[in-house]
Amino acid sequence: MSDTYRGTILASPVYFAHLGARSEKESTVMKVRRLFEVAGFGDLIEEGNLTAVKIHFGERGGDSFIHPVFVRPVVDLIRGRGGHPFLTDTITLYRGSRSNAVDHLTTAIEHGFAYAVVNAPLLIAGGLRGSNFTEVQVRGKHFSHVKIATDIIEADALMVMSHFKAHMLAGFGGSIKNLAMGCAPPPERKSSIPPGRR
Repeated sequence: MSDTYRGTILASPVYFAHLGARSEKESTVMKVRRLFEVAGFGDLIEEGNLTAVKIHFGERGGDSFIHPVFVRPVVDLIRGRGGHPFLTDTITLYRGSRSNAVDHLTTAIEHGFAYAVVNAPLLIAGGLRGSNFTEVQVRGKHFSHVKIATDIIEADALMVMSHFKAHMLAGFGGSIKNLAMGCAPPPERKSSIPPGRR
């Protein structure tokens, strides 16, 4: 994978593992652990870091999220480096099972993200209704300031776990959408959505 910045091509390593485990000797959980190590993610964690693991817990009744069993090895590896991991997401703009922190946590637990499974607490960043945010100055093409959930801003480290899927506003959802929309409070998302698409 490569990108261009001011006329210079920047290459970034891309690590990929087929997650199917039926015909291979290595389990999917072991592949997740190996990807973490090969990519050097452990080197980003320092002793005592409050480490946000940005995840999407899924909408109630859906299956479009990373299974908690695959999140657990990442949490364990962060703990092994001395970090203090917590799983986090923000509430949604639309009405559903994630439009406030209470319902969002309930949905996450229903989808298997209980402490006993993932070995980490859950924190809905931005507070009960998404009003706890910090305005941050950015050098963007369309925005000079953005609002980010304060709990994400205050984390010492951030690990992002994303799944890919089609998305009504973004075209497809992945890591960029997981960070851009998934770390912003509902008022920020509402202001950036065209009136006919809200």
